[in-house]
Amino acid sequence: MLALVSSIPSGFAPPAVPHVAPSNARATAVRMETEADLIALSEKLNPAVGYYNPTPLADMEFWGQSKESTIGFLRQAEIKHGRVAMAAFVGFCAQSNGIVFPWAASFDGTMFSDIAAAGGPAAQLDALSVAGKLQILGVIGLLELWSENSNALAAAGETHYMRGGKPGFFPSFQPLRDTIGQPPLDLFDPFGFSKSASAEKKAKGLLAEINNGRLAMLGIMGFVSESKVPGSVPSLKGLITPYAGEPMAFFSPADDLPYVDAMSNFHI
Repeated sequence: MLALVSSIPSGFAPPAVPHVAPSNARATAVRMETEADLIALSEKLNPAVGYYNPTPLADMEFWGQSKESTIGFLRQAEIKHGRVAMAAFVGFCAQSNGIVFPWAASFDGTMFSDIAAAGGPAAQLDALSVAGKLQILGVIGLLELWSENSNALAAAGETHYMRGGKPGFFPSFQPLRDTIGQPPLDLFDPFGFSKSASAEKKAKGLLAEINNGRLAMLGIMGFVSESKVPGSVPSLKGLITPYAGEPMAFFSPADDLPYVDAMSNFHI
């Protein structure tokens, strides 16, 4: 994802956000998470398993940063991947069962149902136009840039997750609405349902989100594995449409883009 952000042209960067003095006291009371916090969190997430760390990741110092900064990065990465996996799991189920939007997917009149006719979810991605795929990457890149924007975080009373900020926090688009009037809704809690929730309820919801995200990551990878290698996930045998393409490649040689052929032929 970091590579994606670095590849987005500067013309797509969101407008500069004026520096706003944080009004939230949290921004001035930064506390970095430690390994002890990970242990405590693990006990809350799954008391039966507790803290299980078979890798040295939590003891590393990414990019010469502190151990606490690395823990913040890892916590952010897990929450973000979990959220994407939950959306992907639901989307995979919908696309596998012919559930599509009843309107055109592009100006040339191609319907979502036409794309669904290509096969399973992975084949449907291959059936998207190059412009459609580039639009998806562009939106993802803009969201990544906004979530990393220090001024946007400060306007929301937060700081970067590698500097003691809250992992999983996504800043409001209010600064953009104040300057350009768009977008009308925030990405997180667009209808404000959680604004009045108690701190205890929010904390419990975050634990549920992490657990659900972990399960979704296993689930979506099970779907992808079974589609590429039928029978690799016995419980899904015969339920997933086989896919002959490369599930880890966003673009295919048919997209006729620079370097795609070379990347498609690269094998470790």
